Amino acid sequence: MDVVALGELLIDFTENAVSSQGNPVMEANPGGAPCNVLAMLTKLGHSTSFIGKVGNDMFGHQLQDALKEVGIGTEGLVMDDKIHTTLAFVHTFPDGDRDFSFYRNPGADMMLDESDINEELIKNTRIFHFGSLSMTSEPVKSATIKALNIAKESGVIISFDPNLREPLWDTLEDAKREISFGMSMCDILKISDNEIQWFTGLEEFDEGVEKLWEHYPDIKMILVSMGKEGSTCYQKNGKVTVMPFIQKNTIETTGAGDTFCAGVLHYVLDNGLKEYSEEEKKAMLTFANAAASIITTKKGALRVMPEKSEIDKLING
Repeated sequence: MDVVALGELLIDFTENAVSSQGNPVMEANPGGAPCNVLAMLTKLGHSTSFIGKVGNDMFGHQLQDALKEVGIGTEGLVMDDKIHTTLAFVHTFPDGDRDFSFYRNPGADMMLDESDINEELIKNTRIFHFGSLSMTSEPVKSATIKALNIAKESGVIISFDPNLREPLWDTLEDAKREISFGMSMCDILKISDNEIQWFTGLEEFDEGVEKLWEHYPDIKMILVSMGKEGSTCYQKNGKVTVMPFIQKNTIETTGAGDTFCAGVLHYVLDNGLKEYSEEEKKAMLTFANAAASIITTKKGALRVMPEKSEIDKLING
C-alpha cells in the first residue's frame, strides 16, 4: 500500500434543502477525515486502505460500500454488532464554515480494539496517517498507539492531522495531552491556523512552529493550513507560503483540510520525504491548495474528490 489510515468513518448529515414544511432536509454523506484523505489519494492513483470500525447497521454497510466504490481497501474495516455507526450533523454557515453535532457516546469508531488491528497492512505501507479523534477514549486509543508503534518499528512515514473537534473531548487538557503524543510520533504534521494557536498559545505561526520543534524535533515537515490566507510549509531549511485559489462558487469547507493533506502526501509519495527546495515546496502547496479549493465547491467530500486533470486545469488557468 501507498497509504494506510486509521480513525473515524462516519455519516455526515448535511443540510441539502428545505422541505415544504420548512424543515431542513439532511443528506447522509460518507465522512471521516482519514478516509477523505484516502479518497483523494486514490483519485490520484495511489493504493490505499483504511483501518477502523463501523456498526453492523444500514449506515455501516453504506460506508463500507462507499469505500469500495471509490477504491479504498476495506481489509482493515471491522463491523460492530452492538454499537451503532457514528453520526455527525453538520450545520453550514453562509461563509461555508461549519458547526458539528456528534452522536458518538459511544459510536462504533470508538470501539476499535487492539485485536482488530491488521498489522500486516501497517507493516507494508509507505505512509501511515491518523488524527486525534481515535485518541479520545478507550479502546480505540490503545488500538491507535499499537498501530503507531508498529509503523515506527517498520520504518513507515507517519502523518498526523490533529483535526481538533472540541465537543468530543472530556476536557481540552485531555485533547492537548493526546495531540502532544501524536506530535511526538509523527514525521509530517498538518495543523490548522486555529489549532496551532490553541496548542502553542502563540498568535504568530512562525513562533508557534519554533515552539513545536523545540518539543518535537523529529518532525520533518510542518504544514499550517490558513483557510483564505493559504498555507505554509515549514522545514528546517526554511518556509514557503502559497496563497489559496478563491472560488466564487464555494458552498462549504467540508473536507478541504483533508484534501489539502492528501495533496501533500501525494507529493511526498512521488518525491520522497526530504528537505525540499523553495520551488518544490511551492509546487507541493500550489497543488494541495488547488485540490482543497475545488472540494469547497461540492457537497460532501469522500465521493466527490477532484480528478488530477481538474486540479491541473485550475492551476494552469
